[in-house]
Amino acid sequence: MVGKALAVLSLLGDRPAGSTLSELSRAAGYPTSTTYRLLGALNRDGFVSLDEVTKRYHLGLKVFELGLRVSQAHGFTGVALPIMQELSAFTREATLMSVLDGHQQLYVHYFEGPQQVSVTGEPGRHGPLHCTSMGKILVAFAPSAVRDELLATLDLPPAGPHAITDREAFGREIAEVARCGHAISDEEHEAGIRAVGVPVLRPDGTAIAALSAAAPAFRVSLDQLIGFVPALTGAARELAVRLPVRA
Repeated sequence: MVGKALAVLSLLGDRPAGSTLSELSRAAGYPTSTTYRLLGALNRDGFVSLDEVTKRYHLGLKVFELGLRVSQAHGFTGVALPIMQELSAFTREATLMSVLDGHQQLYVHYFEGPQQVSVTGEPGRHGPLHCTSMGKILVAFAPSAVRDELLATLDLPPAGPHAITDREAFGREIAEVARCGHAISDEEHEAGIRAVGVPVLRPDGTAIAALSAAAPAFRVSLDQLIGFVPALTGAARELAVRLPVRA
C-alpha cells in the first residue's frame, strides 16, 4: 500500500491543477475504492488536500515541508542559490542545477537570467540525460559502474533536432566530456536552446551535481557558451566545498 500511495503522490505532482478521484484512479490503474482509501489516508496526514468545491485533490503542505528539508539537507536552498545568482549576473543567462536520479536527471535549482527572453527551469521535474549538457555531465562523472550501465542501456530518443541517438556516438561524446570537463548541448533537447554544463565534484572525482548556463541559440553562440566555462567551473568548485557531500 505504501508503494501505491507514493504512486498517487507522484501522479499529483505531475498535475499542478489537481485531479479528481476518478482521474487519479484511471491514471494509477487502481480501483476507485482503493484510490479513495489511499487519498483519505494521505489527506488525513497532510500529504494531499481536497478542494471541497471542485472535488480536486492537490499535493499537501506536508510534501512541501519534506521537500524543503531535503533541499536544506543537500545544501540546495541556502548554499546554491546565492552562487547561482552571481553566475547568472555574470553570464546574463539562466543557471540550472540537477542531480542524477536513475536514468534521468532531477532539476533541483534554477535561477532566471536577467534578459527579457530567458530559458526557464522547473525544480522538481525530471529531464533526459543524453541530450542535455547537465545530463551528459552526470553520466560522464558518475561512478564507473553507473556510467557503464548508463552508456549500455540509456534510451536515446530524438528529443531535439541535434540529439545524439547512436549509442557509439553517445559513448564518444561522454568520453570527450570526461576529458575536457564540460558538456555542450546545441539544440539537442529543444530547438533554439543551447547550454553548457560542468560537474560539481566530490573528492573522489564523481559528480555531486551538474551546473549549467542555458540560453536561446539566437542570442548566444557556441563560442560564447565555451566562454562561460571558467565562471561555471569556479562556481562549481565553490559549491563542491560548501555543499554537504553525500553518497
